[in-house]
Amino acid sequence: MANLIPSEKRWIITAVLLSGLVGGALLFTSFIRAADDAFFLCSTASAKSRAVAVAADYSATPIQLQAIVHYATSTVVPQQNFAEISISFAVLKELAPANFLVFGLGRDSLMWASLNPRGKTMFLEEDLEWFQKVMKDSPFLKAHHVRYRTQLKEADTLLRGYKTEPNCFPGKSYLQGNDRCKLALTGLPSEFYDTEWDLIMVDAPKGYFPEAPGRMAAIYSAAVMARNRKKPGVTHVFLHDVNRRVEKTFAEEFLCRKYRVHAAGRLWHFAIPPVAANATVDGGDYRFC
Repeated sequence: MANLIPSEKRWIITAVLLSGLVGGALLFTSFIRAADDAFFLCSTASAKSRAVAVAADYSATPIQLQAIVHYATSTVVPQQNFAEISISFAVLKELAPANFLVFGLGRDSLMWASLNPRGKTMFLEEDLEWFQKVMKDSPFLKAHHVRYRTQLKEADTLLRGYKTEPNCFPGKSYLQGNDRCKLALTGLPSEFYDTEWDLIMVDAPKGYFPEAPGRMAAIYSAAVMARNRKKPGVTHVFLHDVNRRVEKTFAEEFLCRKYRVHAAGRLWHFAIPPVAANATVDGGDYRFC
C-alpha cells in the first residue's frame, strides 16, 4: 500500500530513478568518445558501430521513463522510505538485469520494475480487488493474483508444527505440490517455480489483522528457494515490516541472523547462499539456521 506525503518528497523517488538513467547516459557518452578515438586512430567504422550498439543497452526503457513521470507528478509514493529503498536499489544496480520476485502489488511496483530494466520482475498479490485496480492502471506489469493457505492468527501454531513435519525440513524442502507443509507456497503460476530468483522482496501479503494471510509462508518459501538455488551466488531476500512480531520471528527462524547483511528502518536484507555452499544438512533436522 502507499502513503501520502508532501509533494516536495516526490523527488526522492524520482532521484533514485534518475540516478540510474544519468549513469547510463554517462556510460553512453564514454562509449561514443571511445568509438570516435578508435574511428580516427584506426580508421575503422566498425569500432564506432560496435560501441554504439553496446551503449544502446544502457538507454532508458519505456517503463523507466514512465516511472519518472509518474513519481514526479504524483502525491502517492511507495511506503518504504529512502534508506530502505536504497538497500534494494544498490543490489539491483549490481545485478540487473536480474530475476526479481516481489510479494505485493501497489504504488511501488512501477518503481521496482523500472529499477530492473531488461530483467524479469514479477509481482504476487492476494487482494483481487486491489490487483485488478493496479493492473488496470499499469497493464504492462508482470503480476499474478494468488491465494494463501495461512492466516496470521495461525502463526504460532505453524511455527511449532513445521518442526514435526518432515516435508518442511530444510533437507527435504520443496514448494510445488508440497501440500503436507502448510508453509510451502503451492498452486502458484509455473513461472514462480521455474525461475531462479536473484532477489526476493517480501512486502506482502497483509499481516496486520488475524484473518489476513500473514507473511509466514512467503518468508518460509523465500528461504527454501534461496537454499535450493542452482545458479552461482547468493539469493538476496528483503523483508519489510520487521518491527512486527511475526515478521521478525519467522525471519530469525528461516532467513537466519547470520545471513543478514543490511538493515534500515523496518527493512532487513539477507544474502542467503545455496545449500551446496553450507555444511552438510541432516535430513532429519528441522532447523534452517
